[in-house]
Amino acid sequence: MYSFTTPLQEGIILKRNSQFTMDVLLDDKIVKCHCPTTGRIGDIDVKNISCLVSQSNNTKRKLLYTVEAISCDELDTKEKNWIGINQILSNKLVEYFLITHQLGNMISGYENIKREVPLGNSKLDILVDNTYIEVKTPLTTIHAKYGIGIKTKPVTPFSSTERFTKHINALANSLKEHERAILLTVYQYKITCPKSHQKSTHYREVYNAMSNAIEKGVETWDMELSFTPYGVSLIRCENTSQLLK
Repeated sequence: MYSFTTPLQEGIILKRNSQFTMDVLLDDKIVKCHCPTTGRIGDIDVKNISCLVSQSNNTKRKLLYTVEAISCDELDTKEKNWIGINQILSNKLVEYFLITHQLGNMISGYENIKREVPLGNSKLDILVDNTYIEVKTPLTTIHAKYGIGIKTKPVTPFSSTERFTKHINALANSLKEHERAILLTVYQYKITCPKSHQKSTHYREVYNAMSNAIEKGVETWDMELSFTPYGVSLIRCENTSQLLK
């Protein structure tokens, strides 16, 4: 298990102030916390739902607390399904599972792991020997059951797909000189209710980029994780390339 340096604290989100901050009730105090994802979290109204918060020791930070995960369970649920929302954490998790050789069904027999590797005009997440791995952590659709008291709100199709198509095209082109290229989708939670992914306003462009990449040999994999206040462990890592053909 990838262990947190200090166990995360459980609180209740009172409101989301902006893309970047949330007010959280923590130990009977209202604390302004950093929100690590600037986009929406599925169709969830995050007001009055449970969350897990980390605290930084860096006193120079404007906000010492960060909301790392939320739960769509009722507030009094003892064993909550925590949904990690810190997309930057995904790269650290994948690196950890590679270092500890827990992804043998996806890649094995490697010696070198590098992070943030330039490729053309892009910078891809991880290079493992001769294999590029681009990590994505989608939060526009949450594949988890919602508790009875969880409120939802109408959503509009998202349009921020330019970076994704840029990276998937870079992955496809990398196969000219490298053995493998993998698009790894990370779900920082247990998938308890699979749902249809919401299509973006540039759906056709994304679909064409994905189809082209898979035809060239880019592999797609899904990683499902178990998120707790103490750390994150691997549930499964599966090849989904055939599902997209």
